[in-house]
Amino acid sequence: MARISAPLFAFGDPEPVNPLDEYLRKSAPGRELSLAGPSPRADGVALPVRGDLAHIRLAGIHFVPHYAVPMPHIAKAGGATVRKAGTDDAEVIASLEPGAQFDVLEIAGEWAWGEVAGRLGEVGYVALAELEVRRD
Repeated sequence: MARISAPLFAFGDPEPVNPLDEYLRKSAPGRELSLAGPSPRADGVALPVRGDLAHIRLAGIHFVPHYAVPMPHIAKAGGATVRKAGTDDAEVIASLEPGAQFDVLEIAGEWAWGEVAGRLGEVGYVALAELEVRRD
């Protein structure tokens, strides 16, 4: 195991960091780190993945800056509507019966983005007013 020449946390006058440490070199001799090619492209409707965010189960399959653990919510008494975009006039993807689970991956403004639990291929936006946190 390579040894780093400076402590990870230093208080006061830190020791100078050796620029030849393996952790600090741009590339280590004998091996190169690179992407093998583009990440598989997903349409964002069948899988919970966008250019900036994906479900944690897709880590290692789709490369995005952030992965999210789903936050289980349920449709309120009046049900909920899953839409292609976070607007009231966006195309409807699915309707949720009262009590149906929707796994929220992101909340932005008055909309939640995520997927319908247990039904593959239904990923979209639901108005927060139509959801409540699942309490089990």
